[in-house]
Amino acid sequence: MEGKACEMEEGKVHVGDVDINFLRVGTGDHPVLLMAGVLGTTRISFRLQIEKLNREKLTIVVWDPPGYGQSRPPDRTFPDNFHQRDAAWAHSLMKSLGYSKFSLLGWCDGGTVALLLAATYPDSIRKMIVLGARSYVRSKEIQVFESLRDINTWSERLITDLLQVYNMDYIQKIVSEWIEYMLRVYIKQDGDLCKQTLPKIKCQTFIIHGEKDALAVLEQSKYLKQNIVDSKLYIFENGKHNPNQKYPEKFNKLITDFLLGE
Repeated sequence: MEGKACEMEEGKVHVGDVDINFLRVGTGDHPVLLMAGVLGTTRISFRLQIEKLNREKLTIVVWDPPGYGQSRPPDRTFPDNFHQRDAAWAHSLMKSLGYSKFSLLGWCDGGTVALLLAATYPDSIRKMIVLGARSYVRSKEIQVFESLRDINTWSERLITDLLQVYNMDYIQKIVSEWIEYMLRVYIKQDGDLCKQTLPKIKCQTFIIHGEKDALAVLEQSKYLKQNIVDSKLYIFENGKHNPNQKYPEKFNKLITDFLLGE
């Protein structure tokens, strides 16, 4: 069995010129890489998946991409190829951990990375789940992003969680630079994050979306369903951007059935 994991392990892997922090849980034969969005970290973003998913049948790997969580220094940067760069880093991380074939769960920005990873390395991916993911940016979403630029308007609970890992200056810096990146994509690339690569995705894909998600509108997931060949879509009625946290039992059952099914 390749990449056999102990019950829980945290460490760092040197990839290129960066050290990537990861958390690995479980001993199952089916490895799954979990990738969060902006400022996401191993222990906060997917806590209810790390704690509750089947550890006997799955091996869960969660990463901090360089610049987030414990993968610092360096600070996070947002060059024009930053999603593609994350996909390459994530693929190299999993290879270094001993997994030549694995599945993906990508949330928000991590969903865009998952889409690119599956399209770029199709032979490495068994199955893919994307949650609140985007393959493009439209004007309505840019308006929402701009409304979030001042982190003093964010919920106290979210800021409290993030302050376990970052200071306020770093949170504000990352949010502002990420919004500027999205604006560049919208202006210079007609909003295209990875639309052109979707036909290259060959793995079974499970698309999950909250009906009332304002950060990634439902139209995004409907577009993915139309343009990824072997895909299905599940919509959480009245759900927002975080059904993995808001409805963990239902979410975990849905993704477990998908990952372990034929």
